[in-house]
Amino acid sequence: MTTSANGNKTEKAAELEARILGALHHRVGKNERAAKPHDWYNASVLALRDDIIDNWFASTARTHDAGGKRVYYLSLEFLIGRLLRDALSNLGMTREMEAALREHGLDLARLEELEPDAALGNGGLGRLAACFMESLATLDIPAFGYGIRYINGMFRQRIDEGWQVELPETWLAHGNPWEFERRESAYCVGFGGEVTGEGGAIRWNPAEKIEATAVDTPVVGWQGKRVNTLRLWTANAMDPIQLDAFNAGDHAGALAAQVKADSLVRVLYPADSTPAGQELRLRQEFFFSSASIQDIVRRHVQYHSDVRTLPDKAAIQLNDTHPSVAVAELMRLLKDEHGLAFDEAWDITRRTISYTNHTLLPEALESWPLPLFERLLPRHMQIIYTINARVLREARKAGLDDAAISAISLIDEHGERRVRMANLAFVGAHSVNGVAALHTDLMKQTVFADLHKLYPERINNKTNGVTPRRWLHQSNPRMTGLVREAIGDGFLAETEQLAGLSKFATDAAFAERVDEVKRANKVDLSNHLRELTGVRLDPDALFDVQIKRIHEYKRQLLNLIETVALYDQIRSHPEKDWVPRVKIFGGKAAPTYHNAKLIIKLANDIARRINSDPSVGEVLKVVFIPNYNVSLAERIIPAADLSEQISTAGMEASGTGNMKFAFNGALTIGTLDGANIEIMEHVGRENIVIFGLTAEEVAAQRANGYNPREVIEGSGELAQAVHSIATGVFSPDDPSRYAGLMDALYTSDWFMVAADFDAYAAAQRDVDRRWCDRPAWRKSAIMNIANVGWFSSDRTISEYAREIWGVM
Repeated sequence: MTTSANGNKTEKAAELEARILGALHHRVGKNERAAKPHDWYNASVLALRDDIIDNWFASTARTHDAGGKRVYYLSLEFLIGRLLRDALSNLGMTREMEAALREHGLDLARLEELEPDAALGNGGLGRLAACFMESLATLDIPAFGYGIRYINGMFRQRIDEGWQVELPETWLAHGNPWEFERRESAYCVGFGGEVTGEGGAIRWNPAEKIEATAVDTPVVGWQGKRVNTLRLWTANAMDPIQLDAFNAGDHAGALAAQVKADSLVRVLYPADSTPAGQELRLRQEFFFSSASIQDIVRRHVQYHSDVRTLPDKAAIQLNDTHPSVAVAELMRLLKDEHGLAFDEAWDITRRTISYTNHTLLPEALESWPLPLFERLLPRHMQIIYTINARVLREARKAGLDDAAISAISLIDEHGERRVRMANLAFVGAHSVNGVAALHTDLMKQTVFADLHKLYPERINNKTNGVTPRRWLHQSNPRMTGLVREAIGDGFLAETEQLAGLSKFATDAAFAERVDEVKRANKVDLSNHLRELTGVRLDPDALFDVQIKRIHEYKRQLLNLIETVALYDQIRSHPEKDWVPRVKIFGGKAAPTYHNAKLIIKLANDIARRINSDPSVGEVLKVVFIPNYNVSLAERIIPAADLSEQISTAGMEASGTGNMKFAFNGALTIGTLDGANIEIMEHVGRENIVIFGLTAEEVAAQRANGYNPREVIEGSGELAQAVHSIATGVFSPDDPSRYAGLMDALYTSDWFMVAADFDAYAAAQRDVDRRWCDRPAWRKSAIMNIANVGWFSSDRTISEYAREIWGVM
């Protein structure tokens, strides 16, 4: 290969090509003639990985030499998606890889499609954790992410006859070239047994022991400045097979211990509607929390000797309530293994740990039946009782009344006694943060109101963010190229430089180019969805998108009912000049969440009816995309015109999809909920479509006796749409399928679907009017891109680093 115009870049491509061939021959075991596409994919990853490993070693060495403080981010989810394109982009090696593969007739984009999405998460919580890990590396902050190496993830979603069917994810079926097993980092995690006292020392003797072994994945920051570690735990029985039982003919029983260990790392969020499911959830959360805390303490003692300096060298962040038991586990290690007195151990624990709350939903704050907790973790139950006694004494001394003290207690004494994990995380942390301004205020007023009275300085806000490298640069290269032409590429490292685009908002030529990019992305998505679903879409239609976990508070049902109302209006008034619209839905429902699964079926029933009705033609199409994941989001978001963020006000903590859509020039239609409020403040009220009740109004409606039947009967469009769904217009094979779902709107409507319907429908017609004014729409799209730089996860992580972790 010669060097000419590209100079060093061509030399780098030639060097990379040689390394790919070396990996293909000596590590994959194939020559060029025999190699299949998956062989070339593995060889490409292995060749690139060598560069990453060198940076990884250098990053670790710098931290050791500086004696620096590390951040430890504990999360049950890390939705990292595919890594090849991410690593190439952050290392600035995409063109070299394209050139190296082209020499062998290979297309990089096709090889990237062979990489399975890592099945390590479900929704926003996991994707946020992945964004944070990338930003930590980009900002040169030493960090470990800790989680579980799920073998089968949550599930792979298939749609059969409109119904969700859950199948196991198989992302590890052919191995994972990005990961490294660390056999030296293995820890014993115990369950059950008894607690004894010997010579004044307390000793926990678990009845069952599981070995947790670390598997590491490198996380590359922008321009390869730092490579951090995502450490995931896998589980093994201490004795994987009982040979005496096996040889006696009990072949299945001989493997029971290993099967039990495997269950800890098989599935994300196993159903907890049964006692066995609850036990597995608690075991899973303790397994990863214990292994992580043991690893953190071991590393600290190895490099800094004195466990008393742990808060100076380690910042442990609990991502939501799942790892809350880490508070009790750290206390156990400090007291039982390192001999510290309770007061000193408690001070160290609180100065080391901080906690992020992600939900106001009571069921998501997690609590465990006390008998279950005490049976599985008897020593931790003792520690929690001791912590609780201390906290309640503080509350009594502070003058709180009995009701407040009862709410603060780590033990819920009402009905079945339960251990409150969110309260444990709160009292065991020096910082408790919300993830949007409204969410943080509501934390103080609702779920943590009494704890806030006791510890008034503890709650703070850190509004979420997303990495622009993944969600603009990589997922939307056309838009990135256009932005680079306009303002340079500094925005990739300092996202607030996107503000420079504001001066182009009224530039007609630039606005038309933005429109051209959006249409090209819509063509790509239309082609992909035609292959995936068989539905033909018009790329000149308005692409109206709601992609997120299916939950009643996220109100996919509101969107669907309005879709039915729109369908009725289009058929009733064919003389009107309707805006062509494509309604795109995607998301998974928890396997035991009946109503959410019914909403998926409803979406597919509505789609089948509308898409086959010639009276609406191309004016309205509905698509439900199966198995929504990160890679699909990277296709969908750049093609979206309208972003649906329509949760019941006061119920969405923040949201991050809203930010990703805005980065890509979609307008938001949404309630004043979560980060929508801050997006509105940044992009301008005229560049977002806001509707519906506020959080205060929702609370007032619920408190004052909201009558949804009256609301439904007072709205002709709503009543007709609900009646059509309830009576089987969209389910002729089972006319009563949705009767219960619709009846619940009349009798309770907790999520205020009926209350917000008319405002939502009016907002959608406002969207139609805006869409028809193309210069105004383009201006709003540009103003969204220009003004959401603040929502970079780099900004969020900088705030954590300065104000919570003390590492900047």
